[in-house]
Amino acid sequence: MSGKTIVVLATLDTKGREAHYLREQIEKLGDRALVIDTGVVGAPATQADITREQVAAAGGVPLVNLLANPTREVAAPVMAAGATKIVSQLAASGQAHGIVAMGGTQGTTLSTRVMRALPYGFPKVMVSTMASGNVAPWVDIKDLTMMFSVTDILGLNPVSRKVLANAAGAVCGMAAVEVKLEQGDKPLVGVTTVGITTQGAMKAIELLEAAGYETIVFHAIGPGGRAMEQLMKEGVIGAVLDYSTIEVSNEMYHALLAGGPERLTVAGKLGLPQVLCPGAIEVLVFNEPETVPAPYRDRTLIAHSSQITDVRLNKEEMAEVGREVARRLQHTQTDAVFMIPTAGYDSYAVKGEGFYDPEADAAFVAELKAGLPPNIRVIERDTHIEDPVFATEAVELLISLIEAKQKQ
Repeated sequence: MSGKTIVVLATLDTKGREAHYLREQIEKLGDRALVIDTGVVGAPATQADITREQVAAAGGVPLVNLLANPTREVAAPVMAAGATKIVSQLAASGQAHGIVAMGGTQGTTLSTRVMRALPYGFPKVMVSTMASGNVAPWVDIKDLTMMFSVTDILGLNPVSRKVLANAAGAVCGMAAVEVKLEQGDKPLVGVTTVGITTQGAMKAIELLEAAGYETIVFHAIGPGGRAMEQLMKEGVIGAVLDYSTIEVSNEMYHALLAGGPERLTVAGKLGLPQVLCPGAIEVLVFNEPETVPAPYRDRTLIAHSSQITDVRLNKEEMAEVGREVARRLQHTQTDAVFMIPTAGYDSYAVKGEGFYDPEADAAFVAELKAGLPPNIRVIERDTHIEDPVFATEAVELLISLIEAKQKQ
């Protein structure tokens, strides 16, 4: 028995019986349940440890004000904000060790907003009627476990009792795990890659690990880069080999692998050692060929798979990407390196392949150099990004930056 405290997040006006049952199951496993009420519209059907009045107050609006116009549309953002503040404080102070919630569309939206604010590694289990479909809107980039409720969460029956008991077992089991998410003696190195830069990234990872560094690799498809940067913010990642920066161009041109407006800004703001490369940055990614926007359809298209179609940016667009990358890197506080393989940014862009366009790449480099701050050194090499020699130099430069920071 671990004797941990598990938060049970529920709207007790509609899920009171189910929350009480979850409490019983958690306590049978030897842990303590801390029930937090996020309901507003009706009266609570079971007792809360943290009341809806407390949650509303933490969200910045007295409950009496919400009850004057008791609609979920008005109340939900307030209750979500209040619950996020309360649970985050409990987690940060070691007074809570896991969270479990249950709900339909509204309950899932509110509860997962709270869960996404919690650190990586903190146990998060969401029992939801929505968990058999696309869960990306609720999970996003966090380690959140979605469990399909099978039945609507409206009363107890043999199926719902078993599902909720399993959820209790899952979150209690997670809370009992002794493995901690923390850095070792050397900083954890975040590495980005996509399929068409993989060989270079694999060589870099091999060399980093041989030098005693652990690596954490992210598929640069949008959520990957955002997850990496969130782990930087949470102090888990301490250095970066940003081998594939495709997420920036895809964000700019509204393609599939968009990494968000913060991409490339976080490591610089935090002062982390970083080496950057333009891996696949000339590629826009769409679904089937018919989904490619009209302005790009007369260009060379490469079928990456039956459902993924790649488009090459032209000279003018690459120049704009260079300006945008430089703009995002203005935040960089310490020395960094941007390495450029002039013979191709990925396996599709080397000589003889469909995306080979050195003139467009040169436009990117010219604008990048013109806009970068002086503390970011640009190094050009007459090779392609998957060449082991290029990957080796990138690793050596990153290790030198890490060691220089450690001496400060």
